[in-house]
Amino acid sequence: MAKENLDKDFSIEDLRAELKDLETQHQKLKFDHAIRGLANPISLRDSRRDIARVHTELRKRELELASAEDLENRTKLRARRRRMRKAK
Repeated sequence: MAKENLDKDFSIEDLRAELKDLETQHQKLKFDHAIRGLANPISLRDSRRDIARVHTELRKRELELASAEDLENRTKLRARRRRMRKAK
């Protein structure tokens, strides 16, 4: 999956299935690395990054489908979080 173009290749359901497969694969890699070590431990990092790419694409599509009201509430939440950080 490494750096595939996720723009229009996958539907949302396909992305969710891909995410589940990637997470399962990552868990297996972590287990194998803990038990006997991996020949290429960089594959753990690569799998985490692939998972992050799919999460990012899912979130992007979720925001595209969100209504204007949902987006407005999101902006208010971000402003409130900023104010709370400044108050600390």
